Parts: sequence; structure tokens; C-alpha cells
Amino acid sequence: MKDSDSEDVSGGELMSPRAAADLLAVSAAQVQHWIASGELPHRRTPGGHKRLHRADVQAFAGTVQRPASAPDSLPVSEYCPDPCPAYPLPSNERERLWSLAVSNLIDSPREPVFDALTARAVEIARTPMGLVSLLTARRQWFKAKIGVAVDETPRAWAFCSHAILGDDPFIVTDAHRDRRFAGNPLVTGEPHLRFYAGFPLAARDGTLLGTLCVLDRKPRRLNAAQIAALRGLAAQAAAEIVRRT
Repeated sequence: MKDSDSEDVSGGELMSPRAAADLLAVSAAQVQHWIASGELPHRRTPGGHKRLHRADVQAFAGTVQRPASAPDSLPVSEYCPDPCPAYPLPSNERERLWSLAVSNLIDSPREPVFDALTARAVEIARTPMGLVSLLTARRQWFKAKIGVAVDETPRAWAFCSHAILGDDPFIVTDAHRDRRFAGNPLVTGEPHLRFYAGFPLAARDGTLLGTLCVLDRKPRRLNAAQIAALRGLAAQAAAEIVRRT
């Protein structure tokens, strides 16, 4: 079978994930997320390519919830990827910012559930600081915070920009010895960070909006039990975010 965007096989038209994304008016990454989660049925061709029946895609289209507002109606500086960023970008930054924009989480009021999860995180890690940090194109904003005086910092200062490059925990045991962070204003000035551990928070579409993170002014390490427990708290925080989107 040829690897074309749509083919007629056994009387039913099969579509590639990209063609399905065009039909659904979403990103290809979003379709891949629905396939991986089992929400959107698919099959594989003899050559190993993912294919979807057009009828399944059309039926699924009726179940897709559309956001009430689009990122185009929100501040450009917040939700459009920086063309010359001073920080690393995930490959799906545009989709990630779109998901963050329609979540309406940025600058929202504090909520007890996120405060409680952050408090539990610092208790488990035995650190003086903890955050639920969300990343726009311009800043990292704190939905919850413990031991941190400010409500946000520039995105360029955010350790979390590195944490959202992948699904695994991102841990810096001593920022003074890490050339990526040794000159960071959060390391050279208040709060004089040395240790950081960030656990990514995924939106409904799988994009990573920010982290649940713990921080310290001295170098440290986490043991396996602490990492597992913090992963669990991050999963709870992500579930709360999904409930709101």
C-alpha cells in the first residue's frame, strides 16, 4: 500500500493522521495524542503506517469540544512563539501555547487544590520552595507557590523551559555547576537557587503547559521514592488542569 494521505481500501477510505488533522481542524500532534490514548481508532498498514477510516474521523469530529475563545483574541506577546527566544523551545511550542491560552489558567485566582499539592511536594522533597509554574511565551507565572516572594519571572529565566522539553522529571542537583544555569539571575541573585526538580504537567492534548517543581538554595538529590511520589502529585495537578479545559 502506498503511503498517501488518503486511500480507498476494502471499500472504505483510509486517511493518514495528517489528513485527519486537516479534517478535524486540529494539529497533527493532537490527532497522534487521540490515537495514542485510544480515543480515535486506527489501524496499521502492512508497511507500518497509521491509518484512520474517514467514517471514524467524521464521527469523532462531532465529539470534539471546541474552546470558547481562540488564542488570536489573547495578547500576542503571551501566546505567540518568540521568533528569537533566549530559552529552549519544545517542537510543539505553537500548539502548547494554544492549549495554555484556551485553558484560561494564566493570571487566574489561586485555588486550594494547587496550593495543597504544592505544599505536599515541598514536604516530600524537604525543600523550602515549591511551585506550580505555567509558561507563556513571555513569562513563567505561578499558579501556586511556597517560599517564593514573586508571582512570575521572565520566561528566559525559567528552569521549567528545560523541563517541558520532555515527559520525564528534569532535575538540576547544583545549578552553580551546570553551565546552562550558573549565570541565571535566579541563581546569581534571589532566591539563589542551587537545586531544581520539575515534573511536567500535561494538558488534555498532551502538550506540556508547565511543571510542579521543588527548589532549594543548596545542592541536593532526590531518592527514587521521592521522585515517584512527586510524579504522582504532578499527575494529580495535571488532572486538575484537564478538568478546567
